[in-house]
Amino acid sequence: MGWALLAGGEPMMFNTARILVGDNRKTLATLEAGSVQTCITSPPYWGLRDYGEDDQIGLEQTPDDYVEQLCLVFDAVWRVLADDGTLWLNLGDSYAGGSAASGGTQRLGPNGTLNNQRNDVQLKKVGQGLKPKDIIGIPWRVAFALQARGWFLRSEIIWHKPNPMPESVTDRPTKSHEHIFLLSKSAKYFYDHEAIKEDALTEPAARNKNAEGYQADYAKGDRFSPGERVFGADGKRNKRDVWTVPTQPFAGAHFAVYPPALIEPCVLAGSREGDTILDPFSGSGTTGVVALRNGRNYVGTELNPQYAELSKKRISDDCGMFGEVEIEHI
Repeated sequence: MGWALLAGGEPMMFNTARILVGDNRKTLATLEAGSVQTCITSPPYWGLRDYGEDDQIGLEQTPDDYVEQLCLVFDAVWRVLADDGTLWLNLGDSYAGGSAASGGTQRLGPNGTLNNQRNDVQLKKVGQGLKPKDIIGIPWRVAFALQARGWFLRSEIIWHKPNPMPESVTDRPTKSHEHIFLLSKSAKYFYDHEAIKEDALTEPAARNKNAEGYQADYAKGDRFSPGERVFGADGKRNKRDVWTVPTQPFAGAHFAVYPPALIEPCVLAGSREGDTILDPFSGSGTTGVVALRNGRNYVGTELNPQYAELSKKRISDDCGMFGEVEIEHI
């Protein structure tokens, strides 16, 4: 973060974005301990896409291998995260005998285009009691593994997609959601609930313990308390854990990335202006775009140099004169 002068001499704050190119399990080691307030990320989903890079995550032979590799990354995130910091983790699921896409692993070509290809070695080795067509439960496997490593698992947020990817299935419902887990490093952590309040649907009427403007006063030991007026006076309520956000394509990436509207609440609730936000799987730079839009600084790590350049241009174009973006090869 820095300052510049507008034409009239008025100071203007601008923020910075750094994109570290290399294996994130190594690039994160170059960051100062405790220098990041919140981490917002969407790692490569298991078995979905081949980015053509050595040491990439997502093409492991088994779900357990995938979970372990992700845990190693988030062990490194733990070190650079502030003691009151949070991790917002978006993950999709996979089915045994197939990939998170419907046909097989997608190969990312040198120009960013996608080609479907089978990864039969991977698909035949799911093992571990999984049967064909079983949903594997990848997001919860990762969440429980992180919990076992010391993270506090605080919330399961459902990303409801009103425009989901079509699926040619007739023996189960079409999937129209993904998970976002809120985890913290400590029992007490920074979370600005005021910044992400949503419109209330009911009026906070007196003596109505079910109205959104009230909550039971359990802290005072009254199990059947009629409640007290804690929310709703401003027409707002505490944000719920189902977020309806349409998917939004980004042409530069040639496949769907998570939309800015999805992660803006994570940025606003998880950090203050001037804080640093981390994405260890920077990809097309969506987290960086939203961070700088909201007066935060950004550090992203990216294995693919082409995507680092793409995200640099995207963030620079979005923030204009209000930010600086640089790429560092580690």
